[in-house]
This record gives sequence, structure tokens and C-alpha cells, in this order.
Amino acid sequence: MSAIIETLPGARRALFARYHLGGCQSCAFSNEETLEQLCVRSEIAVDEVLAHLLASHEHDSSMWLGALDAAEQMEMLRLVDLRTREEHEAVVIAGSEFFTQQLQQQLFAGDPATRILLYDHSGKNVLDQVAWFRGHGLHQTFGLLGGIDAWSQEVDPTIPRYRIEIDPPNDG
Repeated sequence: MSAIIETLPGARRALFARYHLGGCQSCAFSNEETLEQLCVRSEIAVDEVLAHLLASHEHDSSMWLGALDAAEQMEMLRLVDLRTREEHEAVVIAGSEFFTQQLQQQLFAGDPATRILLYDHSGKNVLDQVAWFRGHGLHQTFGLLGGIDAWSQEVDPTIPRYRIEIDPPNDG
């Protein structure tokens, strides 16, 4: 699986979104496992899975919603902020909710047709969460392309842009 994941970066998301494979402990696979082994164990045709993986880029594209499109659809979207609490309290898209365990339970107990827009800082990590939501039945979940940073640039310039800096480990 490691060669497939390396060659097709969206493969892990695609496998989970369609087949509920690889996204949690109960459906995990090993990097050393082959695609054939995974398919046999999961009782899924290898050709079917391979065709889906080859289309994973298109799959990923279908999970994005651009900032301008999202702004036009705001009244139909439930906006969920996946960033840290500190980021959410400092800079936020109006009307969004901070993602907590309580909100997660509320979303999964609610209407599965609810249109949900997840966002992070730059959009780099949000598709994994979108796939996780979709894999658990919330098929109208999307990720904000470019995250809150794109929103700030394309929709609402009053939202301050920021950069995340991580301190290097202290070796002394």
C-alpha cells in the first residue's frame, strides 16, 4: 500500500470515503499489505478498487468548495472550524462553529443531508476530515479550498491573515 499511497496522494482518502478502509482502527491497513491482500480481506474486487484509486484526483476535487462559491452558498452551509481553539478565538469566519466532540455528536445525530463546510488554516489537512465525515454518512461535507487564508484573500479581507510557526525542539 505504501507505493500506492506515495504514487496517488489521495488514495487513503479515496479508500476511506468509498469503502471505509484505512481511516480508523477497525478498518486500518498496513503499508506492507498489498492492494490485492486488502481487497481479498475486504471482499472487494481489485479491479474496482484500482479504477477508483486512479480517479482519486477527481474524487479529491469533488470534495473542495472554493471560497467564492462557499460565500455564495453560506445560507445553505454549516461552517465548521477544525483549527485549534486559540486560532478560532483569534480569527474566525463569521457564523462558523468550533469543532468539538459535542458538535461532532450533534452533526452525526442530525440530518445526513446537511451541507457542511469544514475549514482549517490553509486547506492542507482538511480533506482527510471531509473523507472521514463522508465515510460516516455525511456525504454533503466539503472542505474549504485554501482554508481561512483563502477566505481572507478572496471573500473577506477584514479577516487577518496569519502564519503558523512551530518552535524547533529544544535540544539543550
